[in-house]
Amino acid sequence: MDDYMFQRYVKDCRCVTEATSYLEIYNYTDPSLNCIEEHRFRLDELPDEFQNFLYRRGAFEAPKLKPGVECLGGIRLVLQQNAQQNDTFSPRYISLTHKNYEDMVRALRLPFRAIEGTSVVGPFFWSAFDQDDDDPHLQIIFRKSDVRKKGKTRGWELMLSHSFRTGITTGFAKGTPSSDMVESIKHMKACAEQVMHPLLLPVIILSHDLSGANDQKQRDAREWLRRLEHAVSMRNEINEDESPYFKEEMVDLDQINRDLVECHSQVLWKRPQAYQEILAGMNKSMVDFWDKAAADERYGGQGGEIHKLQRSMLARMDFYHAKLKGIENYAHTTLERLSIQRAALYNIIAQKESKLGLTMAGEQRRLAHAAKRDSTSMKTLSLLGAIFLPASYLASLFSMTFFNFQNGGDGPPTISPDLWIYFVITVPLTAAIVLVWRWWDKRREHKYQEEDTIIELGIDKMEAQIMATMRKRTMSKARTWDSTTNKAQ
Repeated sequence: MDDYMFQRYVKDCRCVTEATSYLEIYNYTDPSLNCIEEHRFRLDELPDEFQNFLYRRGAFEAPKLKPGVECLGGIRLVLQQNAQQNDTFSPRYISLTHKNYEDMVRALRLPFRAIEGTSVVGPFFWSAFDQDDDDPHLQIIFRKSDVRKKGKTRGWELMLSHSFRTGITTGFAKGTPSSDMVESIKHMKACAEQVMHPLLLPVIILSHDLSGANDQKQRDAREWLRRLEHAVSMRNEINEDESPYFKEEMVDLDQINRDLVECHSQVLWKRPQAYQEILAGMNKSMVDFWDKAAADERYGGQGGEIHKLQRSMLARMDFYHAKLKGIENYAHTTLERLSIQRAALYNIIAQKESKLGLTMAGEQRRLAHAAKRDSTSMKTLSLLGAIFLPASYLASLFSMTFFNFQNGGDGPPTISPDLWIYFVITVPLTAAIVLVWRWWDKRREHKYQEEDTIIELGIDKMEAQIMATMRKRTMSKARTWDSTTNKAQ
């Protein structure tokens, strides 16, 4: 079944080309024969070199040893330490040709199911024994692939197979420049005498992946959080001149909101829970390895160098477990404080929206008053019509006596000498009506201005009361600490 699935997945994969090299480390009973060889494959000049390495032919043939000298163990790796192709760690991509990849997996006894893990997310560790009882191999898959950054995939991959009959570990390792694969291989070469342990390289890679940079990332996130808390809750640990969130005595809420999200993502970087599962898998793999290696004289038995290394690595796993537990608790506290600040920020935004609502209500009130004034202007038109009513009334009244248009038909129309009475009464009456209206209109405008001023003062006062009450109840550091102190006393 595994063989069929392996062939099917290999055929479905696309190929990219990466610079490939090899690494061989052998340890012998005669330490003077110990060797470390690392060179790049010259496939253009020697097309059969890769196959010769896989099957230990030609220049890679096992050396003839003197009588009494034996090979204690070693490691043989195909390396791609600085993978450059954009899709190297994309799902269903391999960084060798189909033939070379299949030959490598079969010749080095690597796990077939590793090809099915090209799409796994996050850190991944798996180990198990193969089905060959005559020459059992402990097979290991350890990889991590991240999302694309600037169009390129990132991560590293390690496939290993350890033979208990020969004590030699074979494998394939690759990583992008952003990984610690180069440094991990250098570290392993410095521990060349201990490569007989198949978990040595995985533990080294894990050690570099869980370096102090992870702790520093959490510290930086907590310091970032303190600045956000100062900007949101108005704490006084940081001077406003040093904070990027205060511009011209105003708080940049948009920047705070963006930084809250970014800080949250930084806290979740290399989440400890995922690596705790990796540690559990490695612990189990170490136990499985030693259960089979303890009775083999090749590994030195109890008290031998490999057993000491086994205990050391188990202790390191316990150390990392305690370290990750501390980071988990630290990150949990940071996330809780971020949640508090996010709630406080939303509270402030709600207050700003309430202020905007009050401002809009005031504007609507003023618009209503303006509409009322417009309606009053319409009344003015009616008033203008009323101005002419007295004249019209008087004209109709005096028309019967002041003018004589008939005059018996014998002469021109005559005008009464008493016509001046009409103007004497009409002009003063009209002027009096206009003056009274003008006085009444100015008085009304003054009243409207007073009402607008009262509205503005009411809005500002209401806003100040809301802000003061909410800050006193939810955001006052002095009140919080005072109440806590009183309860403690």
